Amino acid sequence: MPVEKLENGSWPHPARLPLGSGWRGHCTAPGHECEQPAQHILEAFCNLGYANSCTWAPRERPCDAVRFAVTAPAEVTKRGVANRNAESPARFLSLHYVCERNHLPVEHGDLEYDLAQTVWLRQHGDPRIQKMAECFLDAYLKKKS
Repeated sequence: MPVEKLENGSWPHPARLPLGSGWRGHCTAPGHECEQPAQHILEAFCNLGYANSCTWAPRERPCDAVRFAVTAPAEVTKRGVANRNAESPARFLSLHYVCERNHLPVEHGDLEYDLAQTVWLRQHGDPRIQKMAECFLDAYLKKKS
């Protein structure tokens, strides 16, 4: 469960990490709930997904990794969809997510965030994935500002 940015991680390309940067936090694996992994574990497993050789990872799990992507949909008006141009920034962001197991998608969907009101309009039902989405969005917005 990501809690704070890990600024001093040793990744060759930190911007390519699934959440947009490195994070430290606590484990959610059964038997290790709320334990804080050492930095080398965070770097090798937690921040990358596919932690098959992590001794804390349960054998049976719904997914191995979660990936996110952002789109800024056009504004919706009473008469339909209004085109958005570069001069009018998006008010809503849609976060597409894909949960992967054995490098194949097992779940996917869209989350929606209102930039003007700074609230989630559509959240994920799993609080762990929702927290990852929030971290991804935080890193994304910092890169765009």
